[in-house]
Amino acid sequence: MKQINDYKDKNVLVFGAGLSGTNAAKLLIKLGANVTLTDAKPASEIADFDELVKAGVKVVAGKSPLSLLDNVDLMIKNPGINYDVPLVKAAEDKKIPVIVEIELAGEIANAKLIGVTGSNGKTTTTTMIAEMLNAGNEKGKAYRAGNIGISATKVAEKATSNDEIVMELSSFMLLGITTLHPHIAVVTNIFENHLDYHKTRENYINAKMQITKNQTADDYLVMNFDREEWRKLSKRSKARVVPFSVKGNYEDGAYQHDGKLYFRDEYIMKAKDIRIPGEQNVENALAAIAVARLSGVSATEIVKVLKNFGGVRHRNQFVLSSNGRDFYNDSKATDIEATQMAIEGFKKPIILLAGGLDRGYTFEKLEPDFKKHLNGIVLFGETAQLLKDSAQKAGVPQIKVVDNLDEAVPVAYEMSKPGEIVLLSPANASWDQFPSFEIRGDQYIKDVEKLTGKKEE
Repeated sequence: MKQINDYKDKNVLVFGAGLSGTNAAKLLIKLGANVTLTDAKPASEIADFDELVKAGVKVVAGKSPLSLLDNVDLMIKNPGINYDVPLVKAAEDKKIPVIVEIELAGEIANAKLIGVTGSNGKTTTTTMIAEMLNAGNEKGKAYRAGNIGISATKVAEKATSNDEIVMELSSFMLLGITTLHPHIAVVTNIFENHLDYHKTRENYINAKMQITKNQTADDYLVMNFDREEWRKLSKRSKARVVPFSVKGNYEDGAYQHDGKLYFRDEYIMKAKDIRIPGEQNVENALAAIAVARLSGVSATEIVKVLKNFGGVRHRNQFVLSSNGRDFYNDSKATDIEATQMAIEGFKKPIILLAGGLDRGYTFEKLEPDFKKHLNGIVLFGETAQLLKDSAQKAGVPQIKVVDNLDEAVPVAYEMSKPGEIVLLSPANASWDQFPSFEIRGDQYIKDVEKLTGKKEE
């Protein structure tokens, strides 16, 4: 970790006592700052409360009054806290800088930074990259961090100049950076997402493209070139653009041609040899291949990783097989495009479980995929009736609406036949019935295990 004096004797307010906030507070104490951490949760619900207090952090729990901003030099906020929240808005009105934990991590990191963002595929791509880099590393180690659920500051503290930090970066995180500078930035794709936070698609796109704002001509932007919009967005960057594509032969990047994967005309492997199914995972693999080859990892090591990579939990994750049915957990599919990608990735007929939080959109985009791939659909949550309308228009032969996921699993099994896929890919956020997509996916796995009498493989 770099020894910096920028925070010595500064008064820093950390807003939000989640993983990023508590680790940022601990680091700031080490850097000589005067730190106050605040959260609406009571002290009993704040992780590491006693440790924080013992370290010298002033913890204000159960409330976050505007008076906390008196004499504050800097605010570090949880990325999920909206800028409309009174305490954040008041800080900005007072011209107090507002950043997020990844910005602090970038300032202290000795390791090379690789940043990964996008609407879909971030976690899978981040994990593929880290595994490829570790396969090719002789001296250092590639660490994952960021939105993947691993504190960026904690990783940055231990990483050395021989290491790499592969950061998964959400749009919420990227809004809170000023100097973060990944040597290689990856944009997997940009669809329409999180408009409840960003208000407009343009704002969302601008947040995503923050990943390249501090890059120079000595850096790389690995960008999905399968849509004209994304090709145009790449022109915003000062970095050297390295395209990847499953549709076009971009010979200065990574691409698929006739079912084979290449990087700059170097043959890597056949797409069908990637262990996890789906065109979206070919895209993710191409992005990871580009980063790995730019980092000097051999094609041989890359192939070994992709032939053995079993995917990431809750992202088109194979759960188990029972009586000729294959069960998959794609709970991370919290938008329409992610569910489209999941459905299109399977060759066998599908019984789909879907539904969740109503964010105000409808599901016409899914109708062609419903028509082509589904033998049945089981729906739950706030959007169940909207999805039912689209399923009926698509002519899905079996449609059921149930109250919750626990009811959906046995109904989906009864609909299915040997040789079919039973797939949870909700196309919606989980928050109407579950605190997170992870908890939703875990519940699906438990329900499948209970139904089949088998354990997750």
